[in-house]
Amino acid sequence: MSSAEIIRRRWLFAYAGLMVVGLVLGLVGEWTPQGIMVGSVPYSFVLFVLILLGIGMFHEHTLHVATAGATAVTLYTALACPGFEWHPDAPSLAAHLVHEAEHTLLNLGGLLLGFALLADHFERSSAAENLARFLPRGQTAAAFTLLVLLWTMSSFLDNIAAAMIGGVLATRLFQARVTVAYLAAIVAASNAGGAWSVLGDTTTTMMWIEGVSPLQLVHCMLAAAVALVCFGLPAARRQVREQPMVRDHAELPPPVDWLRLLNVFLVLAGAVTTNILLDKPFVGVWAMLLLGSLWRAPHWRSLVPAAKGALFLLSLVWCASLMPVKALPEPSTATTFFLGMVSSVFDNIPLTKLAIEQSGYDWGLLSFAVGFGGSMMWFGSSAGVAIAAAHPRVRHTGRYIVAGWPIAIGYTAGFLALYAVFGWHPTPIDPR
Repeated sequence: MSSAEIIRRRWLFAYAGLMVVGLVLGLVGEWTPQGIMVGSVPYSFVLFVLILLGIGMFHEHTLHVATAGATAVTLYTALACPGFEWHPDAPSLAAHLVHEAEHTLLNLGGLLLGFALLADHFERSSAAENLARFLPRGQTAAAFTLLVLLWTMSSFLDNIAAAMIGGVLATRLFQARVTVAYLAAIVAASNAGGAWSVLGDTTTTMMWIEGVSPLQLVHCMLAAAVALVCFGLPAARRQVREQPMVRDHAELPPPVDWLRLLNVFLVLAGAVTTNILLDKPFVGVWAMLLLGSLWRAPHWRSLVPAAKGALFLLSLVWCASLMPVKALPEPSTATTFFLGMVSSVFDNIPLTKLAIEQSGYDWGLLSFAVGFGGSMMWFGSSAGVAIAAAHPRVRHTGRYIVAGWPIAIGYTAGFLALYAVFGWHPTPIDPR
């Protein structure tokens, strides 16, 4: 038996032991109409923690862990929680599923699949090879500039699109030898850039729809810029140390396929337009994909890995929506910082919903916390899941944390810089 197989079996036995402990906690817990309580902790959280541990232990089987966990949480909520406090607009499990599908699941799934096809168009357009001619001459400067471009791009595009395009660019420019550290930096740059713009992230768009002015988020750019420097420079140095950017001046790069690049711009324009008008960016994405297929069809088989990544993320989002989190601590800088840390393992959309219902937050601090905090784990943001679908090495949770440690430094430094310069200014939401 190989050493890898021995390690895999040890992890399996360890996780089986955790599952037994979880089952025992459920049996000895106190049964209430709201579900089983283990002390003061709802048993739903025990199940969710077991799912996250399984994802961290078995990075090769994350989809199976997530879907099995979502099934378990759904059955537990349906059978053991008759007093579960449903949303007023969704007073039953079936109504809750419809509500989540309409407001979250369809949008996220549609964007992940659509932007996978967009990345395919971009890769086949040869734009990445031609971009190398315009980057700075120094290797570290060029690698960092690429992160700055993604950071800027995600401020007016969805962060998933920026991450997918960044993955394609890095793969071409570094000849497919992209380090996990740099892939993590691509995720973080996409999330940081989207955190200060109402068009750059689902959470900031939610705030805008509920009445938060875009001007209340703009100063978050300071935190995003500080974070970019903190994680971007170390990731760029490590990338060029292990695999420098390849620039072959002996021959000209292939010509740009302008029709495929036109498809990229059409899809991005469709996403921005329908996000503003309908709050459904995936509608515009797919409308433009179908239109563009008339002159350049995408590689439809690229939907297969994207579909697995989408199902994984939607399973976690669905689980998070069934957690009995009906109240957060009082709004404060400490609460906001804590929400950013939690968003690395707990979907930031329900957290943002609760914060909006509470009101009274400094929305710039909150948008940075929940928008960028998820970058600390590969499954903490939709951009991370999208990158993991194209680069499965990212799914190794331990490797991601070790390689991406500057992201946590960037989160802390950015948050403190924003608070030191602008302070804490809680503002009630002015409903439209």
